[in-house]
Amino acid sequence: MMQGPDGVGLDYMDRQSAKAEALLQPLRETGEVENVYAVVGQWDPNRVLLIAPLAPWSERSRSQQEIAKSLTKGLKDIPGAIVHIRTPNSLNLRRAGGGIEFALTGANYRDIAAAAETFLGAMRERLPALKDPQVEFQQTQPQLSVMVDRRRAEDLGIQVEGIVDTLRAMVGGFEVAELSVNDRSVPVILESVAGAINDPTDLYNLFVATGTGRLVPLSAFVTLEEIGTAAELDRSGQKRAVEIEATLPPELSLQEAIDGIEAIAEDVLPPGIGLRFLNEAATLQDTSNEVAITFAIAILVVLLVLAAQFESVVSALVIILTVPFGLAAAVFAIKLSGGTINIYSQIGLVMLVGLMAKNGILVVEFADQLRDRGLSVAQAIRQAAIIRLRPVMMTMLSTVLGALPLILATGAGAEARAAIGWIVFGGLGIATVFTLVLIPVIYSLLAPLSTNRAHAGVRLDRELREAEHVDTTEAPMAAERPQAAE
Repeated sequence: MMQGPDGVGLDYMDRQSAKAEALLQPLRETGEVENVYAVVGQWDPNRVLLIAPLAPWSERSRSQQEIAKSLTKGLKDIPGAIVHIRTPNSLNLRRAGGGIEFALTGANYRDIAAAAETFLGAMRERLPALKDPQVEFQQTQPQLSVMVDRRRAEDLGIQVEGIVDTLRAMVGGFEVAELSVNDRSVPVILESVAGAINDPTDLYNLFVATGTGRLVPLSAFVTLEEIGTAAELDRSGQKRAVEIEATLPPELSLQEAIDGIEAIAEDVLPPGIGLRFLNEAATLQDTSNEVAITFAIAILVVLLVLAAQFESVVSALVIILTVPFGLAAAVFAIKLSGGTINIYSQIGLVMLVGLMAKNGILVVEFADQLRDRGLSVAQAIRQAAIIRLRPVMMTMLSTVLGALPLILATGAGAEARAAIGWIVFGGLGIATVFTLVLIPVIYSLLAPLSTNRAHAGVRLDRELREAEHVDTTEAPMAAERPQAAE
């Protein structure tokens, strides 16, 4: 995206576009870029949109971020134009450019713009890692405001409609009717004989007719004011908004940038000015909340299924209590691999809950069976940990090795697969240690709080026998009652 000064024409921006196309031409010659498309005058005459579709992954050695980084300096050195490089992402979010975008909202643009400038200074001081922070609200569009003294005009007997019609006719032409001639529509336009007004001061010399037919100059009740205004007035969340964007460096995650901006907003923003994240940042916040809810539901469902399987809430809690340690192992694996907590790694964390439970079931279920045979809690969990060591290790190795292709994957979407792969490969591999160590400890502490399933079976058998004994004793009594009646 290229944007020139307000008021320039298509010829000026066409020359700027040619300079940018010259910088992209070497990429086309090397085959990294398939073609270059330029649209001069996109949305406004002072804007240019250049699109350079990249070649497939197999036909180039650099990623789109690396290519964009190599172009940044040359494009920003083009005089007379502001350049922003935007790159698409796998989530197909609008205006994705490897940065962070947010908006300040409020009641009027003047107060929001003042707060945005203050916020921008605080960002440069407290978040220097964010490169090129910019406020998109620029009051550089020239505007001529015609201020009408309505009370003065009313005293002179001049209607506002007459003022509007005079200005429209003398400045740009006024369509008063439309004729149909031979099935063709022909507009009838009222214009000045001397030509259109091209000097603002000439507006003072225009005359408007009063109700009595007299002509009064506009200077008698009109004042002109030349001001600068923004070319676009943005809105976000049904509120007036001023957007701010900055480039996100590789060493700073999007969540860290969001936390830093929220901390600045709490200290800098005045009352009445709100903060709202846009595009990728907003999507991250929404998905993080949704994943947190999904994660809580996953733990609850696993707990209920385990409780039904073991017929004991305590045995289910033994497995669930090891899940936080497995998640900590997964986060540690992400740290070692240089990854971040993103939407893909969050999905992997939810999947890790089921994988952790699977290893715990092998130990806890066998310990419960040993307790049913009459062994104590200590003896049961000790034998279960020893005997189930090989099945647990085999299960862990098969799952971890199954995730290895995700880590070694290359090509489009490799980052997403690697994020999930490291959760399973590193997280489950380290978490297996917790399964073999923590489950016996937790089981030894919680298992004595509940009786084993054999006790429940003995109690049920005793109750059934007591019920049968009551039935056999009540049957003869029921037979004697009719004889006594006779």
